Amino acid sequence: MGFLIFPRGMDKIELDEEIQIIIEQIDIPQTEQFDRPPPPARPSVPVESESEDIADDVTLDEFNLDEFDAWDAPPPPPEGPRVKFIPYDDPPQPLSPIKPKYPEIAQEAGIEGTVIVQVFVDKRGRVKDTVILKGIPNTGLDEAATEAIRKVRFRPAKQRERAVGVWISIPVNFRLKS
Repeated sequence: MGFLIFPRGMDKIELDEEIQIIIEQIDIPQTEQFDRPPPPARPSVPVESESEDIADDVTLDEFNLDEFDAWDAPPPPPEGPRVKFIPYDDPPQPLSPIKPKYPEIAQEAGIEGTVIVQVFVDKRGRVKDTVILKGIPNTGLDEAATEAIRKVRFRPAKQRERAVGVWISIPVNFRLKS
């Protein structure tokens, strides 16, 4: 009954023009296949051989361990900087310039350079600890730089308007006047 009430024949259907698709055939040349060289031969594994020179009944009891000198323990790792990062907003500032005394030995030898000293400046601005990060050993420059830094007072580092103790690295230059 539904077909009689709603006939489909009233709708006119128009067909669009037929679109013709042209397919073009392209010949692709075959690529050359190269044979890979074989992997290198594995090294031979030594196999235990039966030798008449070695006695079969050798045990550890025959060795004299009393003459064995115990090895010393390995040396401890070198003392490095004891850096514990403490965040700060304003770094510590020296209140007076750092003026090291140039050692006479280094002056006479014409030795120049830069000594980098890591310094812990406490919340009062005093130098509490020093470590040489990069120095010039056996010239007296390391000691002169450390001594000069220890004499200087600092304005302490600030973290949110509060004084804090921090580690900082300070380069000390030693230059001869020409």
